[in-house]
Amino acid sequence: MSETTGPTEYEARAQKLDAVDELAAKRAEFVLDETVYLDGNSLGALSVAVPGRMADVVGRQWGELRIRSWTEGGWWTAPERIGDLIAPLVGAAPGQIVVGDSTSVNVFKALVAAVRMAGEGRDEIIVDAGTFPSDGYIAESAARMTGCTLRPVDPAEVPGALSGRTAAVLLNHVDYRTGRLHDLPGLTAAAHAAGALAVWDLCHSAGALPVGLDEHGVDLAVGCTYKYLNGGPGSPAYLYVRHGLQDRFDSPLPGWNSHAEPFGMRSAYEPAAGAVRGRVGTPDILSMLALEAALEVWDGVTAEAVRAKSLALTDFFLECVEAYAPEGRVRSLTPVAHEERGSQVALRCSDAGEVMKRLIERGVVGDFRHPDVLRFGFTPLYVGFADAERAARVLAEVLAEVPAGVPAQS
Repeated sequence: MSETTGPTEYEARAQKLDAVDELAAKRAEFVLDETVYLDGNSLGALSVAVPGRMADVVGRQWGELRIRSWTEGGWWTAPERIGDLIAPLVGAAPGQIVVGDSTSVNVFKALVAAVRMAGEGRDEIIVDAGTFPSDGYIAESAARMTGCTLRPVDPAEVPGALSGRTAAVLLNHVDYRTGRLHDLPGLTAAAHAAGALAVWDLCHSAGALPVGLDEHGVDLAVGCTYKYLNGGPGSPAYLYVRHGLQDRFDSPLPGWNSHAEPFGMRSAYEPAAGAVRGRVGTPDILSMLALEAALEVWDGVTAEAVRAKSLALTDFFLECVEAYAPEGRVRSLTPVAHEERGSQVALRCSDAGEVMKRLIERGVVGDFRHPDVLRFGFTPLYVGFADAERAARVLAEVLAEVPAGVPAQS
């Protein structure tokens, strides 16, 4: 800990920063307690709007209207309606996002469809070498099914790896372990210059920072809704299909919900127009309508305001950690440069599992990634600067108590 700067100075700064925070009022729209909750990059907090909405969905729509709710309750149109609520959060015009299924299922749909649209002679899929494991598993299966070679590449090296063989590139906007933000505009442009399609996983960026899907010409994108979008455990994911590709989008999972005449019950499949092509089977209405209620907290909030607070929070947390933590006990894996940082801070620390366990016991909730990473997710809608200061201070106390094992590696 610094000899000249004590906790009281940082506490005072936190109070001043919270006092002028334009998003501070949003905290009251969530169900929170005295815990410092820094795990919204795994599961977002509960919106106060959700319990009442779900009581209506279960008690009135399901309990009283029953089957009539598919039309009178708007159940049938929910996947596209809720997709249009997500659209402005990822920089998309209406009519390009459909909500449903899991992220993994949507990665499969997007990646196989991308290979099919790429055309003859393109038999290689490039995948982020550090991708979330499920994306990698899906990409490997999609490659086998389409007769492609799967090539893992570090995102920074993708431009040099592209060739006339490349059909599609699957990348994560933010690395789930380190919080590194990858260059979506530049990598999308590089893929297009090589004649390939760009598929982006937005799980750790949507709701935390501007994405700009339309602005940057992204072809296909997927994302979950239970992290920064606060949709609830297991809430449905979403699939973005750029307007210009929708008439060519050939889903590997054609279901009755994506049929041009879903109630025609015809044996031959004819895809519907627009983003509806991304649907498969009957939507999970309970989870979907909980998500719709949760998205109400975004009314009047811009992605730019969220991004500004996210960067300020993570800057402040890193400064507090540097001031408070015993020297040499932790090292940040998260880039210092704003243009390379998502909305989480990852710290490498020996005995990280034990450290996180003790943090949680003291009311600071983050998470641990094997073997030595502490992750802290900063959700700007409900995390404040006092939370960041307290988390760093408690971390320092725990680090002083837990015997250092193997030093944090460079």
